[in-house]
Amino acid sequence: MTLRIGWYTTRGRSSRAMFEAVLGAIRAGDLDADVAYVFSNRDPGDDPVTDAFFDLVRAEGVPLITLGSVAFRKARGGERSRPGQPLPAWRAEYDAEVARLVEAYPTDLGVLAGYLLIFTEDFANSHPMVNLHPALPGGPIGTYVEVIRELIRAGASESGVMLNVAIPEVDMGPVAAFARYATRGEGFDDAWAALDPGVDDETLEASALFQALRAAQVRHEAPFLAAALQAFADGRLRLDNLDALDESAPLDLTEDVRRRLGDG
Repeated sequence: MTLRIGWYTTRGRSSRAMFEAVLGAIRAGDLDADVAYVFSNRDPGDDPVTDAFFDLVRAEGVPLITLGSVAFRKARGGERSRPGQPLPAWRAEYDAEVARLVEAYPTDLGVLAGYLLIFTEDFANSHPMVNLHPALPGGPIGTYVEVIRELIRAGASESGVMLNVAIPEVDMGPVAAFARYATRGEGFDDAWAALDPGVDDETLEASALFQALRAAQVRHEAPFLAAALQAFADGRLRLDNLDALDESAPLDLTEDVRRRLGDG
């Protein structure tokens, strides 16, 4: 089937390359999908980076939906969301309005690509969504910076990317698919040898090893996302059993991603 995708992003910086790669895969016939809309929780004029992404979306003829979450919160006198705390009341109102706005564009699956809000339970339960995370199942959680820090401090020999079902608990949804890659060998070994993993975070993040690991993450994200979406389109992953997935049975797309990257 042709998979109908809803694309969710905030700023658009990390999302842009993936968005362009997905559109490229669709045009090349490597992905049987259609982007039904792009939603952002920023409004035009909020940020020049976001505005540039919005221009791209419009140029591609994809419907663009925006609802600035900061302006929405301030208009209701709401509090900021705080890590580890229940979402404030305005967030349920906000997600209800998002649901109303996207209702006009039916989709099979939502893709969270750099979307910085946590969806409320009602929205997550009524809108099947997946989230891209730069680690293997059972690996580090958190932002890409936190993931890379943990990989270095653990002396990891491999890492990967995975797609998990989006639930209100960040990065805790069932894993749908993953792909792995080596973090040792050519392009890595000299950088590993040059770094003491016990250095402070600032020094670690400025290291050649950190940059090499980040480059590997970015290189694999877009082809992995295209491969995973194709798996939904052709039925290897099914939308009606996402809640039944567990970490013992996600789809391994490593070879598919290597093929898309031209790595053999």
